[in-house]
Amino acid sequence: MELNASPTPIDPRQMSAANGLALVRVTIGAMFVWVFFENMGKGLYTPGGYAGLIHYYIKSSHSPDAWKAVMGLAANHAAIAAPMQAMTEIALGILLVIGLLTRPAALVAFLFLSSLWISEFGTSWIWELLVPVLASLGLVIGHAGRRWGVDAWLSQRWPSSPWW
Repeated sequence: MELNASPTPIDPRQMSAANGLALVRVTIGAMFVWVFFENMGKGLYTPGGYAGLIHYYIKSSHSPDAWKAVMGLAANHAAIAAPMQAMTEIALGILLVIGLLTRPAALVAFLFLSSLWISEFGTSWIWELLVPVLASLGLVIGHAGRRWGVDAWLSQRWPSSPWW
């Protein structure tokens, strides 16, 4: 069974675009899964590891002072914030890789990566997170779950749903 959202034939150019978005979706999802395991290995999901990283960003980044205050709040509550970040990263990774609830997952990924980009501002190459930030936004706009994913199957049953 061909997994696409349209009961009518799809223009080959649209098929290529849909395949391209699906590839970006799987790549961003794989990035989240990889980062989850990398951060877990570095101990960044422990309260001490998480707070240490956040304090580094507060000290070294060029983030606005208001954002540094938000980061300070997260660091002060690292016992809660660290596992929340871990769950967010692995959940987004899995959802994007399998293409389930792609649009909401991509929107959360866009917001989450944007917050990380602001947090790291000035501590790393500016494009390091900006590219996946904008790619995640593209996934939201482009209905990237309608190819190579669970959402493709769901969209056949509920084609007008905004979730995919």
